[in-house]
Amino acid sequence: MKGTRGNRVQVLGRRVIVEAFLRWIETAKTGDRARAANALGRAYLQSRMSAEERAAAEMAMTFLLDDPSPRVRLALAEAVAWSPDAPRSLVLSLAADQPEIACHAVTCSPLLTDADLVDLAARGNGATRMLIAARARVTRPVSAALAEVGDEEELLCLLENEGAVISSLSLKRIAERLGGCCDIRNLLLERSDLPADARQLLTQHVSNALIGLPLAQAAIGLQRLQRISREATEAAIVSIAGDIAPREIPDLVEHLRLNGRLTPSFLMHALCSGRVDFFAGAIVDLTGCGERRVRAILATGRMHAVRALYESAGLPRDISVIFVEATLLWREAARKAPGSVLGTVCGRLLEKFRRHDGAHGAVGELLDMVEKLHVAEQRQSARVYAALAAA
Repeated sequence: MKGTRGNRVQVLGRRVIVEAFLRWIETAKTGDRARAANALGRAYLQSRMSAEERAAAEMAMTFLLDDPSPRVRLALAEAVAWSPDAPRSLVLSLAADQPEIACHAVTCSPLLTDADLVDLAARGNGATRMLIAARARVTRPVSAALAEVGDEEELLCLLENEGAVISSLSLKRIAERLGGCCDIRNLLLERSDLPADARQLLTQHVSNALIGLPLAQAAIGLQRLQRISREATEAAIVSIAGDIAPREIPDLVEHLRLNGRLTPSFLMHALCSGRVDFFAGAIVDLTGCGERRVRAILATGRMHAVRALYESAGLPRDISVIFVEATLLWREAARKAPGSVLGTVCGRLLEKFRRHDGAHGAVGELLDMVEKLHVAEQRQSARVYAALAAA
């Protein structure tokens, strides 16, 4: 009975303290309320209090969340938002307040979980997302949420944040959504962990920007500009394909296939350029054959086996014949002079197939591309020769 009476007295005492504080709050000036809110928050974190006193202080701080003056709520946020010992419910409410108040909780509270931050990113405004992106540590799930819904400024902040961990999928999503922004594109391209398919997306954004320039359209013409852009994009992708890790090849190949980029012209460009690992990955994707079998046929298979492989990838007979010859020439050139594979393969392909009259349609386009590669290689060789002669 004595214990029960004691508990009742403590509860009554706590109520008296809270009620007195609430009565004072009703008539106090804004500045006084703000100072009281800050002092109450610091006392809660730094002073020795009994459980009853802490409960009373927490109740009073919770009441202050409804104060009509932002100054009061800001003073409370400044006092408690940084601490792991603050009431979690209080921090969650402060994080959902207006930006100048929420910034203290959103940027530095250790109590906010990934789920809290993802929820804030989804339902908050740009200012809230900017605060999340600026946290000292941003985890993969939070970065993924920002990549999905963030605008340009917020994602610039995320990409510039050295404490942000961003997955390959999120980087690709940023490239998809905002790769047309020059600043974002530059930050993405500076990253060593940017996946190859995201790099390809960024090259496409550059091409689209070029095609959309009225001055370029007037000077070059839209059709020619589109052709130049397409060829430049293919060259960029082939260059990317030569630098990526083998584990990235399947993702890049699938991305290109889904976007209609695995054309005969592009595949021939990759083969003639000696991007054999990438080329093999593309044939694996197009045929559904096992990688070891595809590589074996490309490296040592007889002519009919190579042609059957290419036709199973969807290449028509008149095109597959050129690919077979390019494969045989590549094998020979790689054995004899690895440094000049491109020029050797292109030159000998042109010697053989340009003799045939009536090359038109897909065959004509393919040979035109081979000729452009050959010319470009000759010019590069001439530059190297001139540089060596002048040295």
